[in-house]
Amino acid sequence: MAMKNRNLLESLNRAAGGVIYCLRTQRNFRIHVFAAAAVLLLSLWFRISKGEFLLVLAAIFMVLITEVINTAVEATIDLITDRYHPLAATAKNLAAGAVILAAVYAVITGYIVFFPKIDPLVPKVISAVRDSPAYLSLIALVLVFLAVLVLKTRTGKGLPFSGGMPSGHAALGFAAATIIALLSNSGLVTGLALLIAFLLAESRVETKIHTPVEAVLGGLLGIFLTLLIFQLIPRLW
Repeated sequence: MAMKNRNLLESLNRAAGGVIYCLRTQRNFRIHVFAAAAVLLLSLWFRISKGEFLLVLAAIFMVLITEVINTAVEATIDLITDRYHPLAATAKNLAAGAVILAAVYAVITGYIVFFPKIDPLVPKVISAVRDSPAYLSLIALVLVFLAVLVLKTRTGKGLPFSGGMPSGHAALGFAAATIIALLSNSGLVTGLALLIAFLLAESRVETKIHTPVEAVLGGLLGIFLTLLIFQLIPRLW
């Protein structure tokens, strides 16, 4: 049986302990907290009105409160029974549904408050990103990574980040070296980048994680896909 709180301070400590428990054990609660912090920073950045700030705070606390209640319901049901029961599942689903409804309300509130302030900035941000070499570099690295995952899935060998055809480390290493070569316009920098990529691929072979063929094909994939991105996307614009 749980002990009764003897004074107000003990009550506050137990309540704070419940919130800390959620932070330590509940991934979704941590995500909500980080999202709340980001929204509060946006509120300061855009200098929203007091009324808008109250709406934002209401949405934030509604999501956090329902997540705490959801955690309490799950803990209570797990304490009562460790066997599956339709009513227990229904109770957990209802508590999770409350969190979803609160999250939908928070999204609607965020849209109403922030979208009119963000909308005029979107075209400027897109133009700035498009004109940035970092944009092409990010696209190239992401596509190389996805290509490696697809090829490993098709061949059925190795893990996403270890072994298999082709070598993901070699692909990303030579993709990064190619990006450096295209942006640096320096023979010395290009040579050093390629040397580092070669040593990375060679280390994967030395440790017997990849065969030489897997490393070579990974490197070629990184080089040619990066060159394709840097040649193709600017022409599409």
